[in-house]
Amino acid sequence: MDQDMIDAHHHFWWTGRHAYTWPDLVGDRFARDFTPDDLRPELARAGVKGTVLIQVLHQVGGETEECLDLSKEVDFVRGVVGWLPLADPAATSGAIERLSARGGKLVGARHLISNEPDPRWLLQDGVLESLKLLAAAKLAFDAIPVNTAQFESVLEVARQLPELKIVINHLGRPPLPEQGWEPWATQIARAAEHRNVSMKLSIGLDIIMRWRWSTDAVRRYSDHVLDLFSPDRVMAASNWPVILLGASYAETWNGITDLVAELSADERRAVLGATAKRVYGL
Repeated sequence: MDQDMIDAHHHFWWTGRHAYTWPDLVGDRFARDFTPDDLRPELARAGVKGTVLIQVLHQVGGETEECLDLSKEVDFVRGVVGWLPLADPAATSGAIERLSARGGKLVGARHLISNEPDPRWLLQDGVLESLKLLAAAKLAFDAIPVNTAQFESVLEVARQLPELKIVINHLGRPPLPEQGWEPWATQIARAAEHRNVSMKLSIGLDIIMRWRWSTDAVRRYSDHVLDLFSPDRVMAASNWPVILLGASYAETWNGITDLVAELSADERRAVLGATAKRVYGL
């Protein structure tokens, strides 16, 4: 396809720089570096021209700054979704100013609400104030709900802050391993009613570590998302290197392109690049 394809979600990490912790099921499979030199040949083989680099760690100072510096050196990294101390609005304000002044390509922030014991973590007054600051700065918020209660919090934020660009990661955690449907399907429909919400066509860690990629298995869920959100609010994303637990990069990207193969040319262009460009301002 003659277009500027964008992979809207991937990571890098260097085990000598930071300490990373993974669920027990992962074992030691991530205990090595994953760098631009590892990803570049995969992108070339798939015909992917640009990417959005996503943070891994929740920390002030360090990883987000490294990602921004990297985005100035690595031609294919078009945008960075970093981490901000959202529970502290004053600190978030300062961090946005400092990170933006650093240069690079800050396009959004992500907090792993999936790791928070309180499913209503997002609805704290301080966090909501910080999310308003993101909206004012034209930055997106990447949300990664992995259960019904967390998804409800994301829906409530979308309702309260219609000016905030919300990007739900990994299809909102469809019940793929269980081959289930509800309440995920209804929550997807409710999310699609909010025009400020878009969705990544990707699969998250909690599914990948106990499931082998199957394009046919994903299709039921991706079709539901595409039908309700429409392609102009869905973006293709590999979740590399996390996806390597259940598929190669080529398998994943070929699977995603197969999932959108029946769409019109313009619709395919949206999912495979144009949506990410617009939402993140790449």
